Amino acid sequence: MSKTERRNRPPGPDVLVVDDEEDIRELLEMTLTRMGLGSDSAGSVAEARELLAKKKYRLCLTDMRLPDGEGLELVRHINEHCTDLPVAVITAYGSMENAVIALKAGAFDYLAKPVSLEQLRALIKSVFRLPDAANEETRKDASAFLIGESQAMEQVRQLIEKLARSQAPVYVSGESGSGKERAARAIHGLGPRVAGAFVGVNCGAIPENLMESEFFGYRKGAFTGADSDRDGFFQAANGGTLFLDEVADLPLSMQVKLLRVIQEKRVRRIGETVEQPVDVRIVSATHQNLRALVEENRFRQDLFYRLNVIELKMPALRERREDIGSLAEALLSRLAEEAGMALPRLSTQAVEALRGYSFPGNVRELENILERALALSAGDIIHVEDLALEPLIGNEPTAGNGHGDAMRTGLQDYLDTAERQAILEALAETEGNRTAAARLLKVTFRSLRYRMERLGMKD
Repeated sequence: MSKTERRNRPPGPDVLVVDDEEDIRELLEMTLTRMGLGSDSAGSVAEARELLAKKKYRLCLTDMRLPDGEGLELVRHINEHCTDLPVAVITAYGSMENAVIALKAGAFDYLAKPVSLEQLRALIKSVFRLPDAANEETRKDASAFLIGESQAMEQVRQLIEKLARSQAPVYVSGESGSGKERAARAIHGLGPRVAGAFVGVNCGAIPENLMESEFFGYRKGAFTGADSDRDGFFQAANGGTLFLDEVADLPLSMQVKLLRVIQEKRVRRIGETVEQPVDVRIVSATHQNLRALVEENRFRQDLFYRLNVIELKMPALRERREDIGSLAEALLSRLAEEAGMALPRLSTQAVEALRGYSFPGNVRELENILERALALSAGDIIHVEDLALEPLIGNEPTAGNGHGDAMRTGLQDYLDTAERQAILEALAETEGNRTAAARLLKVTFRSLRYRMERLGMKD
């Protein structure tokens, strides 16, 4: 680009284009100019480093193969010295391994040669899309999830904020109820795609014969019952984020089709011959061990590596007990607001009881416990008995005490049986007087009535 052209280029954020092919540089610069963006160009790693040392850019586009080195070298340099600069790589068609390596090294996104101008424009828009006032609530909701001062949660918070700036696929692992979908929503809500849709899909809930039409859409008349054109999940998430929950439940036949769409960034509806470009960020999750499934040939290895570019592991609630108090207060506040009730306070003993509970169902179980306690509490304070945690507090299984039965029959069945027996004994001792039985069990009458109803105990 000449000095005259640089003086006359449109105002706006600057983009650094790094490619040794002049025609590619000109194509990219023309596209950027039409979008109102100025650009500088470099033909080598050395030239790019010189420009980066002199000027602050908003985006870098670099080829993977350069005369004096690899684009990967430039990606690492930018991540080390220009931490706020997103960088996207341009890779040869079919070289998905290089794209994945670049994403793992910190690249924001990738483009395949020959460069699709539609995909280029989508990438540019995702970088320079600025959040407006309408999206501030979404961002606040995303930030509200990141509650806790534990080291485990601090690491999650830092990684989520870093991942939000990227476009790389993210795999969220963790136990059921640990907040995998909430983490995915936070990644979306804190990133440049916040104005786009967040589409969550439970892969295990879709019948296998409907998967292709649900994911990719269909054209009217494509099959019996297709009485109108319909978009799929990918089209619905275009410009935003597609969250594939329980991705391990996808059948192998669907995994092949999903892999192709992710690699090509194009989708074809059933009944059509033309593919449509899609700009979708993929976040996936499962409570299963995906690596083990790959080793058992139940999940495709190539798809695993495409989804698991960056892994975010959600800690179990028992691994961050110091966060339980603040998390319980935040959840209780939301539940009370949704129910139109005055916000009750958790007693000190109730908070300690929650911190001593094992939470096999993690955050989801904590929310359920608080929702039940909110319904059962008689006043403006939630007490220990309102939480209905007694069967588990201080009752960790030990050898020789009969708790082995819990492992054979299922923990919940064992606990229900123990709770039912305790209630029957209390009722027998008080000759059926529920009020006296509740006092004997050290729970409120309301709590006793709820427990009896839950256990199916009749008069």
